[in-house]
Amino acid sequence: MTSMGFVTDWSGLMAARWFLGLAEAGLFPGIAFYLSCWYKRSELGIRTAFFFSAAAISGSFGGLLAAAIEKMDGVGGRPGWAWIFILEGLLTVLFGTASFWTMYDFPDGERTRFLSPADKARALRRLQDDNQSSAAHEKFSMVYVGQALRDWKMWVGMFIYSGATMPLYAFSMFLPTIIHELGWSTTVIRSQLYSVPPYVLAALYTVAIGYYADRVGRRGIFNVCSSILGAAGFVMQLATHSPAVRYVGTFLAALGIYPCIPNTVTWIANNVEGVYKRGVVLGFVIGWGNLNGIVSSNIYFNKPDFVEGHAVVLAFMLVFLAGFSAVMMFFLDRENKKRLAGERDSRIEGKSEHEIYVMGDGRPDFIYTV
Repeated sequence: MTSMGFVTDWSGLMAARWFLGLAEAGLFPGIAFYLSCWYKRSELGIRTAFFFSAAAISGSFGGLLAAAIEKMDGVGGRPGWAWIFILEGLLTVLFGTASFWTMYDFPDGERTRFLSPADKARALRRLQDDNQSSAAHEKFSMVYVGQALRDWKMWVGMFIYSGATMPLYAFSMFLPTIIHELGWSTTVIRSQLYSVPPYVLAALYTVAIGYYADRVGRRGIFNVCSSILGAAGFVMQLATHSPAVRYVGTFLAALGIYPCIPNTVTWIANNVEGVYKRGVVLGFVIGWGNLNGIVSSNIYFNKPDFVEGHAVVLAFMLVFLAGFSAVMMFFLDRENKKRLAGERDSRIEGKSEHEIYVMGDGRPDFIYTV
């Protein structure tokens, strides 16, 4: 990010962007995986929601910060836009460096010095009582990669997540146009201020969804309901030419999109047992979802109506986000009923304790979060 402030041509910019994407790609799946190694399944939703909401709010105010930094135009012989990359990049470098001393591996890790031996044992016991036998360190084996690739939940999760991420990337593409069409703002800063409310409301709603999903122990239904709310917002984009009505629709769209990102990631993490398997699954799900930014960046044209773009986003939310979430709920609920009825107990007959452990979420006593 910092090096982008020193580029002089298109090739240099693309090279810097490539390395930025390479470094950034592991952040969200890494954080989701990291949190899942510390907290019980019923505690993960609110924490993932807080993390993602912080990103949403910071993004909404990022434009205001950029507008202020751009006033440094000419300082050090650099244009104002270059200072945006330099200063924001250096801030990230500082926090990244600090993470080496503030982030700890696992609850029982050697570097986890803020926990006493008794505290470490208690933390592990909490996770094990939550049916997370992988709370103890696993040794890497390709068996876990194979388990991930054969797990139908990963592939369905990829479709669900794409139904949320594609609209997420699209949201930032049409919101500035709607604000411009309103005719209320005369300066860049005022335009940025009008973009803040949808993001802030969505962030608060995201945290609320994370909290209630943890409390009731269900996640799929929140995806379905939120996606319908978001779909209503995009129907408003398609059904009217009024900028004011469309601006109201952006609030519904944001409420339908943002909670589904952390809720889906938490849902997938809840239902994958095994440290390495979970890491592989989250990598595939989030990686595939991020690729859908390619779709959103190529469907928005013919402004200010953006009929094609809104229609595709609407289809993604109804088919992939709502539809596949319903499919996931149905099959998880059916499997839970079979396990509780003892129909899967034959899977562990004649197996050693280690063989049962390696089964992960395939164990008959592992109950899925629906």
